[in-house]
Amino acid sequence: MPVWCCRCSLAGHFRTYSGTETEGQLLNSFVQYFGDSLGRKIKRMPLIEETVLPGDSLLTLPVVIIGNGPSGICLSYLLSGYRPYLSPEAIHPNPILHTKLEEARHLSIVDQDLEYLSEGLEGRSSNPVAVLFDTLLHPDADFGYDYPPVLHWKLEQHNYIPHIVLGKGPPGGAWHSMEGSMLTISFGDWMELPGLSFKEWAASKRRNIKSDRVMPEEIACYYKHYVKVMGLQKNFRDNVYITSVSRLYREKDDEGRSHQNEDISTQHLEMEDGQKSLIKRNWEVRGYQRATDGSHVPFCLFAENVALATGTFDSPGRLQVEGEDFPFVLHSMSDFGAAISKGKLRGKADPVLIVGAGLTAADAVLCAYNNNIPVVHVFRRRVTDTSLIFKQLPKKLYPEYHKVYHMMCTQSHTMDSNQHSAYTSFPEHNVLSFKPEMKCVLQSASGLKKILKFSVALVLIGSHPNLFFLKDQGHSIGHHSNQPITCKGNPIEIDPYTYECTKEANLFALGPLVGDNFVRFLKGGALGIARCLAIRQKKKHELIESGDGGGEGVP
Repeated sequence: MPVWCCRCSLAGHFRTYSGTETEGQLLNSFVQYFGDSLGRKIKRMPLIEETVLPGDSLLTLPVVIIGNGPSGICLSYLLSGYRPYLSPEAIHPNPILHTKLEEARHLSIVDQDLEYLSEGLEGRSSNPVAVLFDTLLHPDADFGYDYPPVLHWKLEQHNYIPHIVLGKGPPGGAWHSMEGSMLTISFGDWMELPGLSFKEWAASKRRNIKSDRVMPEEIACYYKHYVKVMGLQKNFRDNVYITSVSRLYREKDDEGRSHQNEDISTQHLEMEDGQKSLIKRNWEVRGYQRATDGSHVPFCLFAENVALATGTFDSPGRLQVEGEDFPFVLHSMSDFGAAISKGKLRGKADPVLIVGAGLTAADAVLCAYNNNIPVVHVFRRRVTDTSLIFKQLPKKLYPEYHKVYHMMCTQSHTMDSNQHSAYTSFPEHNVLSFKPEMKCVLQSASGLKKILKFSVALVLIGSHPNLFFLKDQGHSIGHHSNQPITCKGNPIEIDPYTYECTKEANLFALGPLVGDNFVRFLKGGALGIARCLAIRQKKKHELIESGDGGGEGVP
């Protein structure tokens, strides 16, 4: 059944709602939302009930941001009109970059050529704008310096681009559900967002920050407070679950109405002579908002642009082996911590089996070790593998992780003295299966199999984004088509300066989805997207003023 889509232009006619449209049918109008930029108050999300077929005169949001973690928050900050300028007294330690910045000191960084500014810069991100923004906010941080940012921020109301940020929980995203007893891998200063110093915030809240590295709960509180103090609350909606993000299509010669077809591929748009051709239109975003009474309120809204800022914390990595679904095989630190706090592992003779060689697995080893729980640690790599994360961490700053790495190297199962140790490592081993009698079958690199008994197994081999709401779960927009999106192996393929998906126009991605796991680098994605959208909004307004294409929005 065709669904009428709405026009995407801000210049479209406002709709007058009839009395027959009950509050249950229409949760809120887009007019009310856009009216906020004129000083009117937003009461609720601009949503329409899922069953409503909207007329062509409904307005469309310029931007919908999916995900309210640091990526979504930072993008909202820039879209709200905050602009970074070179500080009058600032001198960047990179003389070439500083010269470039001086050339256009009167312009905000958003209004400058990001490709030109980022040329020649090197850093720990593969995305050039991420490296640029990081060196402006944390000059020479990777060399151990603690230079102040060379930027200062101005709020320019005329640069506001209407947008909405949708998240499952409070602002801060997955930081609110991370294990609270572990320190962050990054310094607190590196976790902060533009315009609000983390240290100053902590001091104002009389929080006793004893280390440069902080607890996740501190970061979660900081992000939640950031949205409030920066005046971004009007753009955020919590308890929102997205179920579908799909394209709307429009027949080129159909002036009166547009038709939706979620299953039309790019190839189908190239039609034979004599057939009506289709052009891609706006996005349709469907989902539901969980009310305070637990009920679900479905919605459907429309957007010219969608920004994916979901992170990769959604779905724990799985071994895909027999028996992995047994209740004694866990996949998260929170479940493991709950088992310990409830005393389920107290007095158990058999060890905990921990699978993985990343920092989360190391956290689990430390957690078990500190609770006097014996550990069997299984991982696929050699302990000398240069790609192990421990090789990249300075010993002085991360002593607890190097303690785990030392045990991984020196307390292997091949050493007779460690057969009854509180910790035993099994390098270069794979898990073949889990058995119902709480046993695990391992296989070494040489093919030798071994059966171990355990009290509980904890599989911590990373996590992946859950993009189920996109067509084919987003597999088509990665660097490797038709493969799941992963942060390291297959991030979303983007233009390096605009962060727009190369395979899907008007769809943007930032943060871990494009390979930037660290907060200090995901901010560059917000800068790239904000510049791209600002340029397009300016062009659209020029078209509107000239009377050409005012009703068609951004193509």
